[in-house]
Amino acid sequence: MPKNAKLLEIPATITDRGQTTVPAAIRKMLALGKRDRVVFRGLADGTVVLAKQESAEKPDPVIGKFLAFLAKDMAAEPARIKPVSRDLLERGRKLVRGVTVDLDEALPDDEA
Repeated sequence: MPKNAKLLEIPATITDRGQTTVPAAIRKMLALGKRDRVVFRGLADGTVVLAKQESAEKPDPVIGKFLAFLAKDMAAEPARIKPVSRDLLERGRKLVRGVTVDLDEALPDDEA
């Protein structure tokens, strides 16, 4: 840390359940919002660093808008919501029977 850097030090209490509140000044400094996650990093010298945990994936704006559209439509027209028929469910099961998918496997390159 540079010699002229200011250190922000705010005391906090650990509850009986091992919990504490992240002080408002720290939440603001880290741009933490509700439901955001943090990560604690313990360094070899005993220092603990608190940081905002960055999401590995950014939400897809198209899917978000589509899901919002569905939610609005379902709320406006609940009578139109119908269960999936047994026939359609069985047809889907037959279509994927024996198919295995490895979600961690890299996608093949598209061929031109």
